[in-house]
Amino acid sequence: MNAQSATEPTAYDAQPRRPAWGVRTPLRKSLSTRVPIMVSPAPVTVCIPLAQSTGELARPTVAIGQAVRRGEPIAGYAGPGGPRIHASISGRITHLDSRQVAGVTQPVPCAVIAGDGSDEPWTGYAPRPDYAALSTRELLQQIAEAGILGLGGALFPTARKLAAAAGSVPVLLLNGAECEPYISCDDLLIRERADRVVAGGQILLAALGAQRCVIAVKTDMPQARVALYNALQVANDPRIVMSVVTAKYPAGGERQLIELVLGREVPAGGLPADTGVVCQNVGTAAAVADFFLSGQPLISRIVTVTGGGIVQPRNIEARIGTPVAALIALAGGYQHEPQRLIMGGPMMGIALPSDELPITSATNCLIVATTAELGAGGEELPCIRCGECIEACPASLLPQELLVAARTGQLAALAELGVTECIECGACDYVCPSHIPLTRHFITGKALVSSPR
Repeated sequence: MNAQSATEPTAYDAQPRRPAWGVRTPLRKSLSTRVPIMVSPAPVTVCIPLAQSTGELARPTVAIGQAVRRGEPIAGYAGPGGPRIHASISGRITHLDSRQVAGVTQPVPCAVIAGDGSDEPWTGYAPRPDYAALSTRELLQQIAEAGILGLGGALFPTARKLAAAAGSVPVLLLNGAECEPYISCDDLLIRERADRVVAGGQILLAALGAQRCVIAVKTDMPQARVALYNALQVANDPRIVMSVVTAKYPAGGERQLIELVLGREVPAGGLPADTGVVCQNVGTAAAVADFFLSGQPLISRIVTVTGGGIVQPRNIEARIGTPVAALIALAGGYQHEPQRLIMGGPMMGIALPSDELPITSATNCLIVATTAELGAGGEELPCIRCGECIEACPASLLPQELLVAARTGQLAALAELGVTECIECGACDYVCPSHIPLTRHFITGKALVSSPR
């Protein structure tokens, strides 16, 4: 540990060891890091989903035909810490119905807004730079009103996550160690807006009552590391520190990052809070700072638009609900006979059926892949018991044994072998010389174990 005893509640490692697990993936991030973040103009139309990953539905607070302004609340979730949903452009509500959105398999309730071209802001939120004077309850209420969600992909309501751990965890871990190939939105965010990430860390510390904030970045993010170091020097807050972790995949996974940086193992079936830690994405921290310092709720996010099928790969700050096609156009459009459109990274991302779908708060990356990038794949062959998958697994599972149990439907064996602890990272697939889609079998096995019987 970093000159501290590992038993100290706020102990951390500034430069953790390189783990035995994980894989080295091809370097593709530089495709989209050559130019600064582009701030997207307001799209003509947006389609904003009213359902998040928790499965809850937000209740619309607007009606068809109603005029709204950018940043105005249009829906909200019931219960304490339920976030609001906001209009990402100014215009008029044209539809309140179910539609397909990027990354979601089934249609979800959405609010469609036709823009009026003015992009007029709603003035109902005022900056609160005096956040330190607010109580925990007031801070959490403000974060919920801002509509802040976990921008690392989970989309769990931030206020609820903080409320569940407030006063009981000493460490806030901000995850900027995006480990998937191609994705660079967090890298560019830290390079260009490190001061906002640090400010967000300070606000989240106040909301949690935590003692230390560790911001994790990777060894292959040199410019982000320098920008973050400079921002930390300016902030001069000894509670906030940086940890530089390995670039091996999937070091940016929540449990893996906690293990590397803090030397703690999240128990099976447990949560990071069980080890005295709350994790948030650096994008979430920046969104919190945007609200308290500028009065801007969550209406946009940074999206990496990249791949060999894009003319000018880059990162774009896009309004929630923007059609995928509009972002591809801002990146110069298609080239080189694109073969597949992927949301997320190549390891854990999902294929999109169309570029007409709107993005959500979970859309961190859009990859337009060519045949050369996708590769030939390879015919699936019998397992040769080489053990490569076991070495690569970051969750210390036994993929060979899990595969047998999954193929034969042995629920007891799947449960005993810990299939529910699989993080679906795809590292085992990546190293398998027999081209066995192990992760796909494990996803099916998790569903079998979790389903009521």
